[in-house]
Amino acid sequence: MAGYYDALLAAVPLALVGLAGGLYAAGIGPTLALTAGGLAALALTAHGLFVNDPTDVPDQRADASYESAD
Repeated sequence: MAGYYDALLAAVPLALVGLAGGLYAAGIGPTLALTAGGLAALALTAHGLFVNDPTDVPDQRADASYESAD
């Protein structure tokens, strides 16, 4: 099942290429279109890093109910 970060990894290039391509097709200059697409990709990346930040997953091996062979 795809999680938040899987969707984010797909959305970043889609925002860059899709928004820039759509703006360019609408008649906006390529420099402004790529800047807008880059800012959208930057906003998605910043959201993934700072707003919905990745958390540490607890080490599941430490909670195992078996004894080591030592």
